[in-house]
This record gives sequence, structure tokens and C-alpha cells, in this order.
Amino acid sequence: MIKKLMYYISNSLDPYKNLAIEKYLLDFASDDCFILYLWQNQNTVVIGKNQNPWAECDCSLLEKEGGRVARRLSGGGAVYHDIGNLNFTFLCATKNFDIARQIDVIKEACSLAGLHAEVSGRNDILINGRKFSGNAFYNSKGKSYHHGTLLIDANIEQIQRYLTPPKAKLDVKGVKSVKSRVANLTEFAPALTCSDMTKYMLDAFQNIFGMPAEQFVNIDAEKITPLENTYCSWEYIYGTTIPFSVSLENHYPWGHVQLLLEVKNGIISSVQMYTDSMDWTISDNIKSALTGCRFETVDIKNALVKVLPQSIADDLMNLF
Repeated sequence: MIKKLMYYISNSLDPYKNLAIEKYLLDFASDDCFILYLWQNQNTVVIGKNQNPWAECDCSLLEKEGGRVARRLSGGGAVYHDIGNLNFTFLCATKNFDIARQIDVIKEACSLAGLHAEVSGRNDILINGRKFSGNAFYNSKGKSYHHGTLLIDANIEQIQRYLTPPKAKLDVKGVKSVKSRVANLTEFAPALTCSDMTKYMLDAFQNIFGMPAEQFVNIDAEKITPLENTYCSWEYIYGTTIPFSVSLENHYPWGHVQLLLEVKNGIISSVQMYTDSMDWTISDNIKSALTGCRFETVDIKNALVKVLPQSIADDLMNLF
């Protein structure tokens, strides 16, 4: 039975710290306490637990433009976060978990903003048939959370750019995102801000659950730091990816190239190389250089320039 409501509003825009706080709050949630967590990330693509980052977003472009990839604990598809987006998380003991009631908080918050929201069959929340909120869920050891996005004034162009990966042939066994027609709430309420929506979510949270909410203040930095270190690590973001294969092919003045790669835990585990180049050493050199290499732009480039002429290495990096 829920006897106490609490809320926490993050002042950080760092996705790894915010995900660490989310996990901390989940572990803290007691049998009688229900927590609402509101947070924002800056220029981040967040993928689901079982997704392949390279299949979901243009990782190279995102990194080049100062963005970050993060992996969350929940399933579902890839989403883009910027400061025009407000994230919410409902955290509680699993026995108190009530998706319908939690969705009602979001619908009530929209109502307070003068908007009428409705739920689709895929855990998406819509206005006029267009998605402004995607939802995902996680449970562990008797605790559960429900989190998602609220697009207020997000950069839709960036969403389309980053969540459209390069057209390499990836045979991916993980969960693929389903594209949706998204909209910002400011299309329907031009004056609405993330600050406004934060207030509406807090008011709606208390209205729907019928009791006042107390601010959560007991964040333990010593427990947050190791979680943050895990979430920002290459091994967690990329190394936990389900095995996949990549096929790359192109023609160059020095010969036709076809590369077939198997990638396991983010590491290139095997390489098949086909080329009609007159230089018979190229194929063996590429195989030896790439086998065991992280499937990461910098690592691949460093491996190739050690065994190939610069011009050929540059051609292959453009292929990657």
C-alpha cells in the first residue's frame, strides 16, 4: 500500500549520472513509497537494453557533434534526448506498479497544460494521432520502474539525423526500433516550456495519487559514482551488444573490396575479406589487423594505418 509520495528533479544534463540516479532511486523505493523522478539529458541517444547502437543511430555523427550514446536498463526502442525533452520515471515496489494510473499522471499533466492526450496500443502517448511520449519498463528484485520521454520543444531535425544510421548491411539479432511520427507539445501549446511541464507533472502526480509529495533529498554520491562509471563505460554501452554481422562493399582504383565481419561483445571476432587487388598482402593484413579490434572508429583506423598504405586505409575508413 502506498503511504508516501516522493519526487526528485535532477539538475544534471549528463545521461550517465541521470541513469545512475534512476537506478539509485529504484533501489531506494520501499514497499510503501512511490517516487516520481524528472530529468533531462543534453544531446544524447538512449538505446534499449537489447539494442545494437550501430544499428540504431549514426554513432560517428553523434560523437563528432559532441553527443553521447547511453544504454538504459529497460527494453524498447532508441530515443533522442535534448533539453527540449523532459524525461519522467515512476519508481516503486512491483506490487504497487500500475501502468494505467501512471499514464493517467501524464494525461492529467497534459490536461493542466490545456492538451488532450491519448494512449496508443504500443505504450506511446499521442496528441492528434502524433507521438510525443514513448514509454518503457523495467523490474528487478521486487522493484519496478516506468519511464519515458515528453517532447516539449525537442530538435526534431536532430532526432531524424541521429536515429538514421548509415546504410551498411547489419544482420542484427537485437530489438529494432519502430519509427513513429513524432511531435513536440509546443506545436499544440506554443507557450509551453519544460519548466511548465515539470510543475504540471508534479501537480498531476499528487492529484492522481491523492496525497502530497515530499522532495527526495537523500542522494548518496558515493553510491551514485560507481553506477555512473558503469553506465558511461564502453564495455556497458557497446560491449554488451548482442552478436551481429556487418557486410561492407565498394570499388576503388586499387581493387574491389568486400568485407564480412562478425562482431561479438563489441569486438570484431572474425573477418572475411574478398578483393581483386593486385597486392595479395592487403587481404591478410586487414584480417590480422581487424580481428580482435573493437568495433569503434578510432580503434579500426589505428589498426588499419599500421598495416596499409595511408590512401588505402583512408578508403576503407570511408567505407566504415
